[in-house]
Amino acid sequence: MNLVIDIGNSRIKLAVFENSEILHHIVVDELHPEHIQDLLLQHDDLKNVIVSSVRDYSAELKHFLRQSFDTYIELDADTPVPIINRYKTPESLGKDRLAAAVGATVLYPNQNVLVIDAGTAITYEFISSKHEYLGGNISPGLTTRFKALHQFTGKLPLLRENEKTPLIGTDTESAIQSGVQMGLLFEVEKYIEHFNTIYEKLQIIITGGDAILFDKKFKKTIFVAFNLTLIGLNRILEHNVKKT
Repeated sequence: MNLVIDIGNSRIKLAVFENSEILHHIVVDELHPEHIQDLLLQHDDLKNVIVSSVRDYSAELKHFLRQSFDTYIELDADTPVPIINRYKTPESLGKDRLAAAVGATVLYPNQNVLVIDAGTAITYEFISSKHEYLGGNISPGLTTRFKALHQFTGKLPLLRENEKTPLIGTDTESAIQSGVQMGLLFEVEKYIEHFNTIYEKLQIIITGGDAILFDKKFKKTIFVAFNLTLIGLNRILEHNVKKT
């Protein structure tokens, strides 16, 4: 059994995997050895752990993980992965982006996949049917667009998404909401349309905190996988365990 730890800027996700199935999933603001100890007591066969972190975490926690697991991996640019990474600067590639690309090959092996991660930034990652990560694009996410309009203009209010946004705004608030949300939806739709013209039998996966917004608009053409990054991290861990 594997433990996957994804340390983000604001939240930390932990998932216990048995093969490719998530048995236990928790989210915490701060991670301490006691959290890991509780999981070890609940799951006797928990032997391997991988950590993906965008920020430093305590030496105490690192030491505890090294001592408590047969395999301890801290994901970085040198970690072997089960895909071919064509990114020209792998050291600058976000760990979440790489893990999502690997996760795509778990859900859709040997297929062309476009992964759309809708969060603070919205990223587009393409993985070929040969399990080659060819790269991707980064664009401002939904909340970032609302904040930018508020911060870089003199009078526009700070708003958030609204499910009943009209196509054409009839006041300042609806104009902002429609402009931001419809603009982002049109962007995503055009990406999907363009990739579909280039790659046959393209699979679309969307993940991230704002994925539900696109699920309602494109539910016939996309697959929503909120745990895609965790799935990818587990696959990377399995790949490294087999090599040892």
